[in-house]
Amino acid sequence: MTVELHEKPLHADLEAAREAAQTAGLSYAGSVTPQQAWALHQAGDAVLVDVRTAEERAFVGQVPDTLHVPWATGTSLTRNPRFVRELEAKTGKSAAIVLLCRSGNRSAQAAEAAAKAGFAQVFNVSEGFEGDLDETRRRGRQNGWRFHGLPWVQD
Repeated sequence: MTVELHEKPLHADLEAAREAAQTAGLSYAGSVTPQQAWALHQAGDAVLVDVRTAEERAFVGQVPDTLHVPWATGTSLTRNPRFVRELEAKTGKSAAIVLLCRSGNRSAQAAEAAAKAGFAQVFNVSEGFEGDLDETRRRGRQNGWRFHGLPWVQD
């Protein structure tokens, strides 16, 4: 299934993210918060793509009704050499895409790779699904998708 959203102008949150990214010198279009990502996904203004492993999605949880294109696979997080091709097959290059991972780090790397491959509207979800590590080295206690109470399911 390919999702194309190129007929709509970019949502104001994505335009603001793009401006901030240009100021920061990012190679991809920018970052949005988990709350913005959910609102954009719900409104049809962006395609939400989970780039975590299948294992993470199954055991940690996932956002319902989103696409999955792993940036890396397995417990060793082996880089997926087909990531860009798989992303293009599922979204097209002109769609507004927001990428989600555990903390926002892998999805930023995935956004960089996608931008380098010609995706002009690929954004990172800052904070990710589980958020940053706290002082006790645990996630989900200070930020992230689940911390903000956004919808998610678990297998």
